[in-house]
Amino acid sequence: MHKIHFVQNTELPEFTSYAGQTLSEQAFLRLRRDVIGGAYAPGVKLKLDELQAAYGYSSSPLREALNRLSQEGLVKADDRRGFRVAQISSEDLADLTHMRLMVEVPALRLAIEHGDVAWEAAVVASAHRLERAEAHLGEGPQVLDEAWSQVHRDFHMCLLAGCPSQRQLALCASLFDQAERYRRFSARHRVSSRSKNREHKRLLEAVLKRDADTACALLAEHTQGTQRNVEAALLRMRAATN
Repeated sequence: MHKIHFVQNTELPEFTSYAGQTLSEQAFLRLRRDVIGGAYAPGVKLKLDELQAAYGYSSSPLREALNRLSQEGLVKADDRRGFRVAQISSEDLADLTHMRLMVEVPALRLAIEHGDVAWEAAVVASAHRLERAEAHLGEGPQVLDEAWSQVHRDFHMCLLAGCPSQRQLALCASLFDQAERYRRFSARHRVSSRSKNREHKRLLEAVLKRDADTACALLAEHTQGTQRNVEAALLRMRAATN
């Protein structure tokens, strides 16, 4: 298995309010956001004393957060009873993409079948916000910020929200979040042009036409596009080190 390490970056802005949540939930959400956003490099050891200093929580809520992240596959427990950020690899992404295609594409088909006018309105509104956020993005390499990631997630979750299965939607959201590290990696190392804005517009048009076959095909292609870009970048990196 080929694994790539990143330089650690902890300069992520805070966009989420955690007021009214338990300390355990706050610790989980903050640490999850930073792992997904790339604040901690793949493979880096997450030491409790360092996390306590960084986040201001005691060891108990942080341990609970790490165990929950381990259940999601974002963090791995090592042999010495510690925790590390999950590695990035082509094998892991292939498995993640496979699961997303199995869960998200059928969810979109169900959303198109069951979604009402209010669902359509929410999809259009989220698409408008995403278009505004993407207006300044080019087609080449770029660093995706927290604001774009949030409106991008909102758009995709709105598309699926018409699906009547709450368990399926929860799994879709979890898998989508696990893929965020790969989306950011793909954007940073892109060499061929890719306009996600055009892809999102075509997907929106098919959904509003209630053309489930086209919409599902476009979503599958959209998801696999990130996989292809990441695999190409990993190959270039391996070639450069040989």
